Amino acid sequence: MALEIWTIKKLLEWISEYFESSGVDSPRLSAELLLCHVLKLERIQLYTLYDRVVQAEQLTALRALVKRGAEQEPVAYLVGRCEFYSMPLKITPDCLIPRPETEHLVERAVDFLRGRPSPQYVLDLCTGSGCIAAAIAKNVKDVQVVATDICDNALKVAAENIRRHKLDNKVKLLCGDLFDAIIEGLDETRFDLIVTNPPYVSDLEYEKLDKNVKDYEPKLALYAGLEGLDTYERILEKVEDFLKPDGSLMMEIGYAQGPAIQRMLEGSNIFKGVRIEKDFANNDRIAIAKK
Repeated sequence: MALEIWTIKKLLEWISEYFESSGVDSPRLSAELLLCHVLKLERIQLYTLYDRVVQAEQLTALRALVKRGAEQEPVAYLVGRCEFYSMPLKITPDCLIPRPETEHLVERAVDFLRGRPSPQYVLDLCTGSGCIAAAIAKNVKDVQVVATDICDNALKVAAENIRRHKLDNKVKLLCGDLFDAIIEGLDETRFDLIVTNPPYVSDLEYEKLDKNVKDYEPKLALYAGLEGLDTYERILEKVEDFLKPDGSLMMEIGYAQGPAIQRMLEGSNIFKGVRIEKDFANNDRIAIAKK
């Protein structure tokens, strides 16, 4: 009996439908990413080589990844990469998968920095994969970024991403808990901008997280205590010492945290202006405070 012949077109359609029935996020995109990974192609090539027959050993590798994807293992981890702010990045389970919402934070940061005299100094707390630090360094001409994280393995991923985009001369990575990584006399200690996408998931939210997040992404990068505010409180305890007099603090926040974060920032008496911005889904997403 003849074996079934699988072309790229046929596989793309089948995996997309299978992922959709399994409740996988962005099923078509996820199918494309897995096929690109196994076949070592760019996404556009999937469509220019639609009728190419996929070989048996590639089908075996693909089948194993599709099974894991259908069980909600994030595709970014399966292929070891993702795209953020038009930059390809390495991603491993040691760090959070960058979200499109975080690109909005980068946009605000870049706009703020471009409106100030050079050189600019930026501190990125909880850098994880280094996505924010890399995006700012690549898109602001005269900037120096210090990026800290408590997880050494996450910083190894960040280091690869910084090297990949040839940003070593603009980004310094430091291992430590928030500001503790910065050493007076060795590192820059006054910044034009402090930016962060910290852990902000509360007790209740953590229990209700989707399987593809809760079972695979690092708890250290997600969970922040009973109300999800623990890391913000710790940042506010020391932020004044590290911001220039007219500097700004920009933070990604949880979808329902806007009012609490606004009260926290205004109550600190550090900032003269505080605003909460919403994402494309109309959820609270970014807090911006000017010293």
